[in-house]
Amino acid sequence: MADEVIGIVGAGIVGLAIGREVTLRRPGTRVVVLEKEDRVAVHQTGRNSGVVHAGLYYRPGSLKARLCTRGKGMLREYCADRGLPYDECGKLVVAVDEDDVARLDGIHARADTNAVPGLRRVGPDGIRDIEPYAAGLAALYSPHTAITDYTRIAEAFAEDIVAAGGEIRFHSPVTAIEETGDAVHVTAGGEIVRVDGLVVAGGLMTDRLARLAGDRSDPRITPFRGEYMLLRPEKAHMVRGLVYPVPDPRYPFLGVHFTRRVSGEVEVGPNAVLAFSREGYKFSDVRPGDLAECLSWPGFWAMGFRHWRTGIQEMHGSLSRRAYLRPARRYVPGIGPGDVVPGGAGVRAQALDRRGNLVDDFRISQMGRVTAVRNAPSPAATSSMAIAEHVMDVVDGRSAG
Repeated sequence: MADEVIGIVGAGIVGLAIGREVTLRRPGTRVVVLEKEDRVAVHQTGRNSGVVHAGLYYRPGSLKARLCTRGKGMLREYCADRGLPYDECGKLVVAVDEDDVARLDGIHARADTNAVPGLRRVGPDGIRDIEPYAAGLAALYSPHTAITDYTRIAEAFAEDIVAAGGEIRFHSPVTAIEETGDAVHVTAGGEIVRVDGLVVAGGLMTDRLARLAGDRSDPRITPFRGEYMLLRPEKAHMVRGLVYPVPDPRYPFLGVHFTRRVSGEVEVGPNAVLAFSREGYKFSDVRPGDLAECLSWPGFWAMGFRHWRTGIQEMHGSLSRRAYLRPARRYVPGIGPGDVVPGGAGVRAQALDRRGNLVDDFRISQMGRVTAVRNAPSPAATSSMAIAEHVMDVVDGRSAG
């Protein structure tokens, strides 16, 4: 409808991709993006590693597997059309012991099912051919895993929305959502915005925003801070592309790894430690309300009971550079504590259910005219354009959440 208005809460890459998809799918519809910050991509989008994932790890048939595969292709084409950086530098997933080798077989099988292109298994000599300073018993090599700049992509999505007649409203935190008849009234930045439909893609705040619209409290966002180190420039040549460990299947995190950025810098990390604030990028960032909400959630204690040893190890790495680098040096032994400097940090919006399970797949819920992206961890940036298609299929009644 020419007079239709669709609201989007959140100007991260997922929210902006959804807004852009609305303009493509419903020409003439006006999109209004409500963002509490002063620019796009302030939080997860602007603080991630920039990796475009190929789909190695994800359970076949899951939303992650399907949307990552499609989203990667869409993103590659979009970057080519807009002249945005996209470098297929390749990724090695390295096994350093026999347990890793056994898990590598499972990842290989999943990747084949997910039709990851060009994947091949290599031994120690093959590892050194691809990454001369890396070491391991075996590895999977994904030559089409890429790196990009997600902040620039998000900015381009925002430009597309504005060019189609939409607007991005900054300094507009959402404090109330009320559906009345044929409209949704959103209180944002002290003003009431009337929209015909609303999509919530608030990242670290999505569960709270969804509850404003009447959604249930389960799952709840538990913030995990990921801290990075940077290789000193004179050591950056020691990593050509991406060097990853074989992930622990108990966790959705991929472990400390080496990541080349489109800037030429090489990051080491991230770790995963509980953040004491939803936007807690430093150890000293503490918001009592955020912390109390986390500690009051039964799922937090259930998770902590199962994984407290890992939590202590991660905290030790956060406080000690030597401990932080210990797992990473298993894959690139020549890099030591003196070869890195502190880098940035991000906070992962990890959904945790009441039983203490870390929700792995994307999750979308609907409350009348309001649709909420309740869980969108990695590879959400890779999958953003495909997530946008899926969300609009849910809105249009073509797909279940």
